[in-house]
Amino acid sequence: MWQKLYDELKDQNFIIIAVAMDSEADAARPWIEVAAPDYPALIDRDHRVAELYNMVNVPQAVWIDETGTIVRPAENAGAYEGFRAMDLETWTMPDDELATTINAQATYIAAVGDWVRLGAESGHLFDADQARARTATASNESAQAHCHFHLGQYLLRHGRETEAHEHLAEASRLHPTSWSIWRQAAEKNETGLAASAEFWDRVKALGDDHYYPPVELAGMPK
Repeated sequence: MWQKLYDELKDQNFIIIAVAMDSEADAARPWIEVAAPDYPALIDRDHRVAELYNMVNVPQAVWIDETGTIVRPAENAGAYEGFRAMDLETWTMPDDELATTINAQATYIAAVGDWVRLGAESGHLFDADQARARTATASNESAQAHCHFHLGQYLLRHGRETEAHEHLAEASRLHPTSWSIWRQAAEKNETGLAASAEFWDRVKALGDDHYYPPVELAGMPK
């Protein structure tokens, strides 16, 4: 999806930078190698990008123009939570949820393309005040959470796993909306993803709350 978009727009002063949020580099590396993107794909073991841009989940995106100005702050990059209707025995989604998921991705990708082609004339951009109003600010708790996360990462790299997981757990407690932090100490399934029963129980506990908050973009599902 992103490679196709990059191929179409790379000659128009456009670059994609993909960042994996994984404590262990080897967890993300195989996925990147299989995808073999032509654009930069980085592994952020310390979640520096998440901390700087207030990202709490994947996939999320920030649109930054050629002057370095954020014209759309962190938001879900075309994601939709149709997976919550998935049958966990057959791993299939209802047709309507699957169609909505595919449409959400296509709508978001088309909006990025519109921005690249039209620049400031695109109808999908926010001005400075609008972008600022839509930018999540760090709370005292989330700032403390990142401190615990960094310490947990340091301890992991020095073989002190028990202490590390205590700090990662505290980071998740302080910043419960950050799925990216939670995943680092979560139980992994057979493919190495944090999508075991523990994950599904946590998703169910959301109730009516969103896993992927709706994107403020024409054509995106609410």
